[in-house]
Amino acid sequence: MTMLKRFGIIFFCSLLSPSQEVLSGLSCAVSPGAMQNVLSDAIIQNGLLQQHLQGLVLPNIVGDGGLLNSPTSITGLHLVKSQLPKLSVVLLPGIGVQLTIAAKLELSGNCLVGLLSDLIDILVDVNITANVKCTNFESGTVQVVIEDCLCILGAIKIKILSGLLSLSVNEIVLNQLRATLPGLLCPVVDIVINLVNIQLMGTLNAVIPVGTAGTIHYQLASLPFTSGLFLGLDLDGAVKQVGGSIIPHDSSASVLPPLLDKLLVLGLRQSFLNAVLSLLIQIPPQTFTCTPEVFSGASRLQEAITTLVPAGCSTCSGTSPLSIKLTLSGNPLILLEENKATVELSVMIQVFVQHLDGPILNLLLLKADLGLNAQVSIAGSRLVLGLSLGSTSLSLESSDVGISSISDLKPHCSSLLVETFLPLINGALGIGIPLPNVLGIPLIKVDVQI
Repeated sequence: MTMLKRFGIIFFCSLLSPSQEVLSGLSCAVSPGAMQNVLSDAIIQNGLLQQHLQGLVLPNIVGDGGLLNSPTSITGLHLVKSQLPKLSVVLLPGIGVQLTIAAKLELSGNCLVGLLSDLIDILVDVNITANVKCTNFESGTVQVVIEDCLCILGAIKIKILSGLLSLSVNEIVLNQLRATLPGLLCPVVDIVINLVNIQLMGTLNAVIPVGTAGTIHYQLASLPFTSGLFLGLDLDGAVKQVGGSIIPHDSSASVLPPLLDKLLVLGLRQSFLNAVLSLLIQIPPQTFTCTPEVFSGASRLQEAITTLVPAGCSTCSGTSPLSIKLTLSGNPLILLEENKATVELSVMIQVFVQHLDGPILNLLLLKADLGLNAQVSIAGSRLVLGLSLGSTSLSLESSDVGISSISDLKPHCSSLLVETFLPLINGALGIGIPLPNVLGIPLIKVDVQI
């Protein structure tokens, strides 16, 4: 397999049988670099931090001036803008995410020294570090809390319009900012992080239509977990038919595969896929006359069945052609092995004759158990399955005319299903299984593994 570039995404359809129980849900692991990009976009690039810093209210700075200096008063101090904000992320194993925001805050206000009034500009370097922990998991959502928020002020540059700045004013401003600014910035970061959490939860808690058949409601299955290599998000999906009934499937805890230096790892549990296949593959019974125009091997099938009819069957004679009714039996089942996916389903094949002014005569009722090889791919943020016939097992359910041996019919029935029924199944699967837009990371350069 061609190696992907580092910025590519690996999509693990690491779909294991229930006995293995390694991946039990749609799970994703996000690398520190990808998480940093996501949070940087949400907090800084989209202007969310700047927006909430604009509302920063700084207290007035007042100094009595002492015996030798004039009284000082700085009022109306406000944020003009934050310069060069930068965000970095460290994953804390078992705890959460550590965010560090570095920026230069440009402040402006009015300065009154004695009787002289002037404008004052302050440029201060700030470095805010906050540990973000997810908690209170309920119904697919989590709350975030900030623990150990630390705000450190670096270099502070002060200037007034006149250019005259006494040492006492400089000292008063430095002392007041170091005493008050950290206590103002950490609550702003707390508000911003909670807003971002709501925004990102929306990508994980989403209802996505599956064509006209129903919907999948993706949501978190458990609290996010972290290692030093990735943030793990365990997702599950409630598969709902049109009308509201939910197709049940197993929803156990899951374990993620390694991230392998990719941006995102997704996994779909086998039981979830079975529920979605039951939603997609709903083929109504198909009835047609066994003629060459409908089925190229019709004449051969008709000849083969005719030879099986016992001699002396008076009701079997006539010129009426055979009719065939194909009915899907039960729900499809996907089976997953190393580098292999197989869909198993059963089709009832009813072969009958409809005489004019007479009852229906059932020559055969057969059950075909199909093993369909599945080709898995990603197209347009959807998981697409393409099926081809791998194996056919044919069994006799009943015969109104006493047919008992059907061994010669297997190749003809297999051809019948390939030509008439398999295209219907692939057509139903063609819309694909929609995948959630996890954290807004697009599914491009995807490597699918089973």
